[in-house]
Amino acid sequence: MKAVVLAAGEGQRLRPLTFTRPKHMIPVGGKPILEHLIGTLREAGIEEILIVVNYKSEMIKEHFNSGERFNVKIDYVMQEKVLGTADAIAAAENYINNKDFLAVNGDLLLSVNAIKPVLEVHEKAKPTATLAAVKVENPEHYGVLKIDCGRLIDVLEKPRSEAALGNWINAGIYAFSSEIFNLIRRTSPSERGELEITESIRLALRDGEKVAVAKISGDDWLDIGRPWDLLDANMRVLKTVKRSILGAVEEGARIKGQVYVGDGALVRSGSYIEGPAYIGDGSDIGPNCYIRPYTSIGRKARIGNACEIKNSIIMDHVHVGHLSYIGDSIIGEGCNIGAGSISANLRFDKRTIKMRVRGEPIDTGRLKIGVIMGDNVMTGVGALFMPGVTIGNNSWIGPNVIVYSDVPPNTMLILEQQIKRKNFPPMQ
Repeated sequence: MKAVVLAAGEGQRLRPLTFTRPKHMIPVGGKPILEHLIGTLREAGIEEILIVVNYKSEMIKEHFNSGERFNVKIDYVMQEKVLGTADAIAAAENYINNKDFLAVNGDLLLSVNAIKPVLEVHEKAKPTATLAAVKVENPEHYGVLKIDCGRLIDVLEKPRSEAALGNWINAGIYAFSSEIFNLIRRTSPSERGELEITESIRLALRDGEKVAVAKISGDDWLDIGRPWDLLDANMRVLKTVKRSILGAVEEGARIKGQVYVGDGALVRSGSYIEGPAYIGDGSDIGPNCYIRPYTSIGRKARIGNACEIKNSIIMDHVHVGHLSYIGDSIIGEGCNIGAGSISANLRFDKRTIKMRVRGEPIDTGRLKIGVIMGDNVMTGVGALFMPGVTIGNNSWIGPNVIVYSDVPPNTMLILEQQIKRKNFPPMQ
């Protein structure tokens, strides 16, 4: 069976990280989200994949190319206008050739146990469509499924919590027969002006066609839609990392637990790396650094003397100056963090931290979250970041600035100070 991966969207809720890349190419555990997904599809026996692209499609194509490096065959189709999931799937019609196929949202982190039940149920039931269902605590953010004896009865898109039909939601993993394309042609745009695949599925239900459901575990599924979801995804990936020391570790450095140290990387004396953790190829750590669990450091990064990094994603070519602390944070590619910079990650009142997502304040549900920093940001010495702030790409944060609120891209923050100069008599 072929697979269609939907990877055309921008990922506006993941700003500022998606100003410079598709959300599917954000790294977690040392690899882009989409690379993890393709690896899972291959593990499930899928060898031919069509990726539906649009936003910054060249980045996806350059990374995956023909798929040979990943032991799959990859083709691409452009979704000319991003008009919803049904429109994205319709773009794959010529590729499918009237056969059943798998369709997966490209921003999911999955294990093979999330894919196989869908394939098995679809093969056994022979329905028009099979949906994966996963149980969540916040169904109001998703399409809620009404299920009876393994068959879908209805889909309620993002209902209010008091109106929800239950906690089983559409997981974004589907198997379809080619009949889905006829249903898409009959689908009307939603209130948002998009063609939603859930509405196409509801048409199938109204026509009396069979729509099956495969229930999967939340342990095998993670939807990555907001910045803090990336930290959860990074943690899940790093829990599976195997200890492998390909680079150099100087005498006096200690590596504890499951830690990957990439080719050409250097861990300098006095550094302590506590796994699970990932150090990318060519990175230079230390001396005297403390890299704490669930930290992923990209390629050719430099972490200076006496830095501490915890539960964070540090992307490629980042330079963190000496005596800095980064916790529960995401630092974009090419950032230069001045010496003594600190990311605060905990409120005094111990309340959960709120972040602004698409302009709206959202409770992250997390007690700890640091700074989310876009690409190519520079900070002066002693810059401080309050919990949950975002820094847009290409911005400059001056020395000793305390950042209390989000900073747009291409912005300079400079501290104004008043200095008094007084003369005093020479000391005796």
